Amino acid sequence: MTETLDGKRALVTGAAGVLGAAISAALIESGLKVVLLDVAEDRLREVAIGLGPAAQPLALDISDPQAVAAACGRVRAEQGEIDVLVNNAGILSNNKAAETAPEEWRRVMGVNLDGAFYLARAWLPAMKAKGWGRIVNVCSLASKTGGLTAGTAYSTSKGGLTALTLSLARESAAAGVTVNGIAPAYIKTPMVTDQLTEAQRRKLLSEIPVGRFCDAEEVAHVVRFLVSPLSGFITGEIIDINGGLVMD
Repeated sequence: MTETLDGKRALVTGAAGVLGAAISAALIESGLKVVLLDVAEDRLREVAIGLGPAAQPLALDISDPQAVAAACGRVRAEQGEIDVLVNNAGILSNNKAAETAPEEWRRVMGVNLDGAFYLARAWLPAMKAKGWGRIVNVCSLASKTGGLTAGTAYSTSKGGLTALTLSLARESAAAGVTVNGIAPAYIKTPMVTDQLTEAQRRKLLSEIPVGRFCDAEEVAHVVRFLVSPLSGFITGEIIDINGGLVMD
């Protein structure tokens, strides 16, 4: 197979974060031009500058359907259709059910699940029409475990994202579009370094068989694999990246 990713366009959400930046860098190394989406405009601009001319920043709250539609229209008019969509944006809540306010529930769902749907809805028709496309959703181990440390809203949103992955994969496979998810656990990002206590981190490290947390580049490597032309026979899969914490 001689097909390459050179010249194709990708869109990565949550691109201002550690994981989003690593994913964007890996895709650029594979020859893609990448639109970086994030609500953190200043940090997003810094990441784009560091990644070079193949990266274009676009500040956006993906939980707002009108804003998503307008932004996608602008990207389409200025650059053309998106070939690869990586739904990576996510916010963490560690609150369990009784402590989760309705406003927190809706905000977590809006970013972690709704935004992925709005973007897939915007770009999937053109992928189908071209007969080629890749969507990768960053799910979570929490969708399997109910959340070892994560709260109710977060775990539920990632479970919904897993179901969305399977639904999109089922409807798109015959059109040459693959849709897969990855389910990482405890990546070295602020979700681990800042939002877990030292006691929680020590306990987790004692339970993870490989004895360490995940590097963002390891997740980015799996994304890069899933968008490769050589991965065209893989769709509707959720790939675990958890150091053996859960084996199945």
